[in-house]
Amino acid sequence: MAFSSMAFLFGFLPAAVLCYFLIPARWRGGRNGALLLFSLIFYAWGGLRLLPVLVWSCLVSWAAGLLLAPGRRHRRAVFRAAAALNLLPLVCFKYTGFLLENLNALGLELAVPGLLLPAGISFFSFQSVSYLADVYRGTVLPERRLSRLALYTAFFPQLLQGPIVRYGDFGPLLADRRETVPEISAGVVRFCFGLGKKVLLADALGNAANAAFSAGDRLTVGLAWIGSIAYTLQLYFDFSGYTDMALGLGGVFGLPLPENFDYPYIARSATEFWRRWHITLSRWFRDYVYIPLGGNRCSRGRHLLNLLAVWLLTGLWHGAAWTFVIWGLYYAALLMGEKYLWGGALDRLPGPLRHVYALVLINFGWVLFRSGSLEQAGAVLSAMAGFAPGGLWSGEAEYCLRQYAWEWMAALPAALPVKDRLSRALERRREDGSRISTAALAFGPKLMALCLLGLSAVRLLSSTFRSFLYFQF
Repeated sequence: MAFSSMAFLFGFLPAAVLCYFLIPARWRGGRNGALLLFSLIFYAWGGLRLLPVLVWSCLVSWAAGLLLAPGRRHRRAVFRAAAALNLLPLVCFKYTGFLLENLNALGLELAVPGLLLPAGISFFSFQSVSYLADVYRGTVLPERRLSRLALYTAFFPQLLQGPIVRYGDFGPLLADRRETVPEISAGVVRFCFGLGKKVLLADALGNAANAAFSAGDRLTVGLAWIGSIAYTLQLYFDFSGYTDMALGLGGVFGLPLPENFDYPYIARSATEFWRRWHITLSRWFRDYVYIPLGGNRCSRGRHLLNLLAVWLLTGLWHGAAWTFVIWGLYYAALLMGEKYLWGGALDRLPGPLRHVYALVLINFGWVLFRSGSLEQAGAVLSAMAGFAPGGLWSGEAEYCLRQYAWEWMAALPAALPVKDRLSRALERRREDGSRISTAALAFGPKLMALCLLGLSAVRLLSSTFRSFLYFQF
């Protein structure tokens, strides 16, 4: 069940909120129980047969966490076994087909099973491993209540696409938190803004991206660039829109979630981009893979191997395909280059040139990410370089610009920190006594959120439903 579906917006979510707030605030266990029940229903909605995978992750993490308590014997062996048991379903469901297909390409004749990937498995598997690692390191105490650890694993706002949460941040709130009217109001506003990003911008720009990536021999230079830029914006609004909705819902239930985006397209290098894009995933790989391997506190050769390992795993985490492997290695090469080769020269360039440098490289990377095969990626990148089978321009390219003109005009400022700068300017004027600024800050976001909710509902009723892009990961 997607956040942008009518079933969620006008069925599941109102029922979950109503049941949650009908339970007295002093009965914290009851409210947690209601959230857990609705989280399990939310997950089972996509297929009851997939629920055991989530339950398995909860049970393994809970039992292993108790065995990892300080003073227990064989803690290292328990941690390794529990981490492997948590990652085993992810490996089996996500990578079995990829492995067998490549073995068959080498001449073997193995049957490739059609395994259905459980939704969100990449996220809740990593989240469970982070809990086990933190207990093993002694940074958090093992959770003795299975229901609390299950809610941490299955919390429906962030279950399917993150952000990836640490138990040290989430667990204490299960026992002691307060849901306040200002936080609930802010959460609803953020949810509506995220819904608008997804329904009004991402889905429309996705049509332009699809036109380019499916053009075949009709692909022109202009259409290739329009399609790649459209996908660059689509992916951002789709994923950050989901994150806004997740963080908004977390605020409604008094369970704040970590930020996952910080305007990544204002980055001036590939390194800075990954400090701003999918922040919780980058931190996960940093804390649980990169630093344990030695990080950058080692020889240059070892550091390069550490970067290569992290980015190979990052690519494979996103998908079981050679396009994702190459995409991960592409960023490994960029980060290595910025660290040891051209980073100094890059720092001396004017800011606008550094920004163009980053955007072009990010755009090339998303072509690899979007393509269904290396052949398709090569065709689109070749067309962007001027070698397009359809020539320079076409009516289809012009159609993609004209048909989605409003979305293009809204998307560009929405991807930049325009809203934050406007809010700061209004805040300064309010401090100077401006009543107009006070009213704009008090009612402007709420009014805009209401408009976005209405427009999104109309768009959902008049168009075909589209799932979130990161559901496939």
